[in-house]
Amino acid sequence: MARPLAGPQTLLRTLNGRAILETLARRGPLTRNALVTETGLSRTAVTQVLRMLESASAVAPAGVDRETRGPAAGRVALHPQLGLAAAVHVDGHAAHVVLVDPTGAVRAEHHAAFPVRGDRVEHIVELVTACRRVVAGPLELVVVGIPGIVTADGGIRDDQGPDGGAFKNSLSAGLGCPVRVENDVNLAALAELTAGTGAKLASFALLLLDDGLGAGIVIDGVLHRGFSGVAGEVMYLPQTPLPIGAPVLGDDVVRDLALGNGRDPELTIDQHLDAAAAGDPAAIAMATEMGRRLTLVAGSVALVLDPEAFILSGSAAHPAMLDAVADYAEQLAPRLPLRFIVSSFGPEAPLVGAAGEAASALRATVFSRLLPGSDRSSR
Repeated sequence: MARPLAGPQTLLRTLNGRAILETLARRGPLTRNALVTETGLSRTAVTQVLRMLESASAVAPAGVDRETRGPAAGRVALHPQLGLAAAVHVDGHAAHVVLVDPTGAVRAEHHAAFPVRGDRVEHIVELVTACRRVVAGPLELVVVGIPGIVTADGGIRDDQGPDGGAFKNSLSAGLGCPVRVENDVNLAALAELTAGTGAKLASFALLLLDDGLGAGIVIDGVLHRGFSGVAGEVMYLPQTPLPIGAPVLGDDVVRDLALGNGRDPELTIDQHLDAAAAGDPAAIAMATEMGRRLTLVAGSVALVLDPEAFILSGSAAHPAMLDAVADYAEQLAPRLPLRFIVSSFGPEAPLVGAAGEAASALRATVFSRLLPGSDRSSR
């Protein structure tokens, strides 16, 4: 006769506690009845677990629900000082920092250009410290989105070469908490996957044009980083008549295109595209060439991965660029149909992705500390 499945009561309370904490993080303040409905737990189980969570200062009263019919019922929410995580987006010019709580809500924000001769780690530490003056709570972890190839252990390889993890280690020491480093375009793709246009797609490639061109690749709902973090480095895909290893699109390329078309090479990509949208013939010629190059990159990716769509982000989503891409894609359509859609988050996509990853990691960290571990309970 088979024995019924059974487990330690501490394990059951851990599973139930995590279900309630995750529900409160996702939905916000709820009554006990609402938690019963959302989690599928019995009212007795919800009451017992809430008592445990209240004693651990994991949840706190959050007012009264006066919207539902019947007697007013008290609501509970995650404790407002459970902890904080920082999300950071670093580009070639500035750092943008937000502090998030376990629900993912932004509690503080700072953005500032890097000083001309300053250290970027010190600059980020100063921005995070300024945010922490606004809101109380321990800083548990930091997620940083940065241009360049990021290895599995957090090392960065960019124009200055590999850093051997120096940036990550220095930032962790400066802030006194764990730091996770991620490629900025990958974070933009994660933002689209979890809360944007990509949530409805089985696979897609996000093409982000900023200082350079990068791709974030999602296959069957999972971000693909590659064995050594190189996946998505599409700026160097071969294109005729460019020599092997030459960048396809980015600031340096646009400067050369501007010189060749009689425009100011010091203008930004968006300024050239604005001029193209306004009808400037030389800028239109530049936009046409940029659109051709970006479309050929998408075609190369499509022939290998066949994604459902390409999501355009950053300057790639500029209306003048969209028109240029659409025109060239129409020429390719009989041989290689390509679908392009616009990012849900624009230039803030990497920061949105970093904030989402930071909130998720914060919940895992805080909830593990609050709840008894199943490995210990089974000993």
